[in-house]
Amino acid sequence: MRSRVWRATTAVALGGLCAAGCGSGSSDTTSPAAGKGDSAGYPVTVTDCTGAKTTFTSAPKRIVTSNASSLELLLRLGAGDSVIGTGFPPGKGTLPGELDARARQVKVLGDTVIPKEKLLGSGADLYIDTFASMNMGGGMGDTPTQEEFEAAGIKHTYLKSTACAAESKSPVTDLSAVEDDILSLGAVTGTRAKAKELVAGMREKVDAVQQVVGGTPEDERPTYFFFDYDAGTKQPTAVCNRQIANAVITLAGARNVFADCDGDFKQVGWEDVIAKNPDWIQLGVRDRGSEAANRKAFDEAEKWLRSNSATKDLKAVEQGHLLRIGSEQTTIAGVENADTVEQIAKTLHPGKVR
Repeated sequence: MRSRVWRATTAVALGGLCAAGCGSGSSDTTSPAAGKGDSAGYPVTVTDCTGAKTTFTSAPKRIVTSNASSLELLLRLGAGDSVIGTGFPPGKGTLPGELDARARQVKVLGDTVIPKEKLLGSGADLYIDTFASMNMGGGMGDTPTQEEFEAAGIKHTYLKSTACAAESKSPVTDLSAVEDDILSLGAVTGTRAKAKELVAGMREKVDAVQQVVGGTPEDERPTYFFFDYDAGTKQPTAVCNRQIANAVITLAGARNVFADCDGDFKQVGWEDVIAKNPDWIQLGVRDRGSEAANRKAFDEAEKWLRSNSATKDLKAVEQGHLLRIGSEQTTIAGVENADTVEQIAKTLHPGKVR
């Protein structure tokens, strides 16, 4: 197991510290001064999903995030002033209110994966990575080696709730990895109090739902299919049991029809969806930047299901059991996962969840 100590820190890839389920589910942050307030608490040591330990003697000052997931967490924690760049920027309107405005101010280093040379020359002291399971593969780019990160003075770590999802050893059925990421990022950036506040808010919402539907037997749960409309309609992409959406669906008192699929995402055939014949279908549409544009996109997704010969006779389509909930808050690890749990549960269990 590697061990690294960095001053002014790095690897805020905490946003990928061991994808959901990749580890024990507990945050490996330690501090001899924990509990003395956000200005104290250093040194802080975190263990990411590769098993590497990184020690921070102070808060990082120049953070680069690999995508919108870790950027959003940092903005919610109040550490946005330390973010100097991001890849995969959030779409306009994806984040609520002031968070959206703040996100627009962050320099975009790459519309998708940040080019290797641009990342290494960014001046960052910490890179929060959400792509551990991908290794920037599939033609998406070349990831720097650990030696190259060190030579550039950049600490590199991964978000637990995202980066290693595909390789986790058990299905993801709760939001503990997301909570761990928030608490770890809070410890590293000196925003412990806000991190605890965010986690407490998430737990309050999820616990309220669980009190009502948590004990529902598996065979009594309505079946649920996340239809990723933006991923393409020719061959549907299913969310499998290592994806955070599986936890969201499960916590909401439903049963992911592709929960038997190990991994995060998998391309399936419409014949597979037809065989599952789900009770409910979520229209997974990415935020278009305005309420009107989002409504149009949801309308298009619903129209496709109703007009396509392969899907028009599905039970959920015939009964109008189609949920209009954005993709990001369902499949991207973050605070809004808890809101989605609540929203799905209220729809599937009316009168029970309020």
